[in-house]
Order: sequence, then C-alpha cells, then structure tokens
Amino acid sequence: MTALLAPLAACSSNSSPGASSGAPDTKVPPNAVDRPVTVTVTPMGERVPAGEPVRVTAAGGRLTSVTVTDAEGHSLAGKVAADGRSWVSDRKAVPGAAYAVTAATRTESGTAKSTKAAFTTAPADKVNKVDWRPGAGSTVGIAQPISLVFDQPVRNRAEVEKQLKITTSNGTEGSWGWIRDWSGRDRVDWRPRTYWKPGTKVTLNADLNGTDSGAAGGWFVRDYTTAFTIGARQIVKVDLDSHQLTLVRDGETVRRIPVSGGTPGGDKRSWRGTAVLMAKEGTINMNSETVGLRDAYNRMVDHSMRLTWSGMYAHAAPWNARYFGNTNHSSGCIGMSDANAAWFYGQVRPGDPFEITGKDTKGVVAPGNGFGAWNLSWTEWQQKSALR
Repeated sequence: MTALLAPLAACSSNSSPGASSGAPDTKVPPNAVDRPVTVTVTPMGERVPAGEPVRVTAAGGRLTSVTVTDAEGHSLAGKVAADGRSWVSDRKAVPGAAYAVTAATRTESGTAKSTKAAFTTAPADKVNKVDWRPGAGSTVGIAQPISLVFDQPVRNRAEVEKQLKITTSNGTEGSWGWIRDWSGRDRVDWRPRTYWKPGTKVTLNADLNGTDSGAAGGWFVRDYTTAFTIGARQIVKVDLDSHQLTLVRDGETVRRIPVSGGTPGGDKRSWRGTAVLMAKEGTINMNSETVGLRDAYNRMVDHSMRLTWSGMYAHAAPWNARYFGNTNHSSGCIGMSDANAAWFYGQVRPGDPFEITGKDTKGVVAPGNGFGAWNLSWTEWQQKSALR
C-alpha cells in the first residue's frame, strides 16, 4: 500500500533542518503558483508485510532529505537520488516495528517544506536464530572457518548470503558454502581459499534483521557480528600408519609424539583428511553409547580436544600406553600419554588443522562433521555458495 501525502501546515516550515545544503534557494516570483510537492511513501498502513526497503518518491518538486526511524530510535539509512525524485532505504523494514517517516522537500519554485508519515509492520510468525563460531575477540588457528548454524530451515539462501559481509585486514580470498550440519540443521561456512595468514584480523557483519528465511524458516529479527584474529601457523600432522603425531609451527617441527589411533577393520577406525580443532574440552566423560559403539566404555578422559561432532578427539589415554607408537587400538580417537597430552593441550588452539593420513580409516571427515570444509577442493567449495 502506498500513501500520497501533500504537506500539511502543521508539519511544514520555510526551511527544513533535514534539507541538504546544496539545495537551490530560489525566490518565488510574485505571480507564480507555488504548487506543493506530492510525496509518496511505500509501504503505508498498519501491519504491512516486512522484508522490503522503504521507498519515498516526490512529484512536482524534489526531496532534499528523508529520515526513517523506528520506535526505539533506530534509523534506516538511505540516499536521495541525484534527480531528487526518490529515496530508498539501504536496509529492509523489519517485522513488528513502527516507523516514522519525515521527508524534507523543495518545490519547483524553491519553497522548503516537510511531510510526515507512519506505518507499522506485521510481527514475525516465526523467528530464525543463529549460532556462530568463532566467538568475538578470540584468537584462532589458521584453518578456522566462520560458521553459522540456523535454528530453522533457510530456503532463501541467496538472499541470506547477500547479507553476510566478511572483512579482513589483508584482502583474504574466500567463499561461503552451504552444508548440512551434523545436527541436521542448515549451516553456512566461510573458509579462505588456503589456510589463513597468521595475524589476519577478521570481521563478520551479518545484517540479517528483516530478512525472510523462506518457507517454514521464519524471519531474522536481529543482526550478528563477530571479530577475531588468526594466531600462529600451526599444523598437526597425524600419521596413523607410523603412529606418530607431529606439531609443526611456522614450518619447523616442534615435537613428535607417539600415538595410537582407531582400531582397524571396523567402526572404531579413525577419520582421515583435514579435521580442525573445534574446542579444548579438558576433562570430560566419554561414553561409547553416545557414538553408537559396541564394547561399551564409560570413563573420565583428561586433556580432551574435540575434532569432530561424531566423537573423534585427541586426548590422554594412559590405559593404551603399550600401543603408543606401534599399533592403532582405540575407539577412533588419537590417544597419547598423560605427559604428552598435557604438553600438547597447552600448545594448540581451536582452529588448528589436524592433517590425518592412514590406510585403514572410516573415510574423509565430512564438511558438516565439525569443520571438514578443507576436504573439498577450492572449486568444489565455491560451488556450494548460493550466489554462484
């Protein structure tokens, strides 16, 4: 719905405080007819649909400025067109909001006036929320993606992806990719073409407020932002055939640690490929029933470092001491001695890549099983963007 609004005396003035300084100051000839500017605001009315920009047009004169604010004082920014005939907000009207519009105009004869209007948007029938990683202010490893997991389905993926802006301190090349999270929810990750350069500063601005997820997904009703820094270049190389873990920092070997990986020949095998350290969880309870394994175990495990959602960790495993460095004999995790695990736990950080090789494994870590995007080629990853 649109509204045609002629300026009223109650909201008119000889000079509008919102008028641009470059507007002409033309005197009205004594015999000229000073016709009012007709201002049209779209949308207009009560409980109108959200998710569209606010548009203001002028006929019979020019717009000199437009302000659109909600009841909390937040503004929708925009710019008057060069010909002064239109203005469009940069952001969309959000659900469940009340907006006030003030349009400052100048007639063809040079008289400045202003027009006011108001409208409300319908509330969201369903809200979509976002869980994101990494957290604000963190320092992460060179393989850390930016990952957004959505509470509700996202059908308008291209529209959502357009609102996601990545800024880096060195122009890092990267791409968004849509995947299915291990939880079954929709997820979109941004990863660089190659591992991050140490020291890179990264900012995500997800301007999602007022964006419709699509069928069954609901509306986003807030924006999200996070900023983080990339730490040292650390790579953990795990060779399951030689049963060795090697920490490499800035191209130099820091330490080799004898380990034992997943038992060959069945469901207890480890994953291969590139896994990314998701979190350092410390001492946790590990129960085989939670990952669907037979031969039940239920024990407290120290220095636990999560690599996948499916339950693969690197951790202390003193009960497996006789196998370190010679045999894979775990339930899928990468085990090491208490002393080595304590040291290693203190060296690594979330986002460090674990490059795992071995002949007898369950396969390559999937993109949604933790941060497995690195197991796709750059071309394959780019194809997962909704904007390609």
